[in-house]
Amino acid sequence: MIHTEAKALGELSALLDESFADAVRLILATSMRVVVTGMGKSGHIGRKMAATFAATGTPAIFVHPAEAAHGDLGMLVAGDTLLAISNSGNTAELRPILTHATTLGCKVIGIASAADSLVMRRADVQLLLPKAREACPANIAPTTSTTMTIALGDALAIATMQVRGVTREGLQALHPGGAIGARLMPVADVMRGADHMPLVSPDQPMRDVLVTMTEKSLGIAGVIDGDGRLIGVITDGDLRRHVDTLLTSCAADVMTRNPKTISIAARAGDALAVLAESKITALFVVDTGNSAFDWEDLGRPVGVIHIHDFTVPGAG
Repeated sequence: MIHTEAKALGELSALLDESFADAVRLILATSMRVVVTGMGKSGHIGRKMAATFAATGTPAIFVHPAEAAHGDLGMLVAGDTLLAISNSGNTAELRPILTHATTLGCKVIGIASAADSLVMRRADVQLLLPKAREACPANIAPTTSTTMTIALGDALAIATMQVRGVTREGLQALHPGGAIGARLMPVADVMRGADHMPLVSPDQPMRDVLVTMTEKSLGIAGVIDGDGRLIGVITDGDLRRHVDTLLTSCAADVMTRNPKTISIAARAGDALAVLAESKITALFVVDTGNSAFDWEDLGRPVGVIHIHDFTVPGAG
């Protein structure tokens, strides 16, 4: 069944033409909001589509077509663009809101699988879904068609976001909470500052290094040169590897040179990725003197970040 839907997505991708670009241009030219509407499963998809548009920088709301016919037509105003979803294209409940959109002069984007249908005839831009078999054994329950519609909505939202030039900073402003907000936060907002950094000098006896590592409880110590630049780190793994000579060694003898670091200009999600890819639990944040994400320029440590700093209670 998954193969059936995956195949349909390939057909959808191949079918996209200039109409898709026209839809993106129409959304970009919208002075008010994108108003998404649909009945049944199309309505559920429409709610998700409106939420995705809003989350990626395009103001959008969902209006239930049946409720619209009972007073909610006032939620559609001049300057809006109506995005109407119907697999058959002939959902009767869509007629009043389509008519109202025409009266207001609102542009309409139609998504349907029938080119000669109510929705497509009323639409300024037609996005045609391929006539693919539903994954349902009886070829009845909306499955493949809903998957294609969700994918098409995501594509519209992301393409519009890219053309708008929505940046990470813009997304952060729209996602201040939860796991997404945490990943988009600047490293500076997550890291532990100077008072929490376990720093030692290259010639410091390992007895003293162990005391520093124990006090800071991060499982790491940074080794800095006379100019305050990070030249190495000592981790719990380094301690185990040098256990036989530990008490007669200095920091320079035990440290790992050229450690992984992250720029103060990076995002928390970037730091989390480095921790995961390198299979380490702590990472020094360095001031590289510019906004570039540069692994080689180790610079001066300005903070330290630990894997536990990414725990977000109740993150969604």
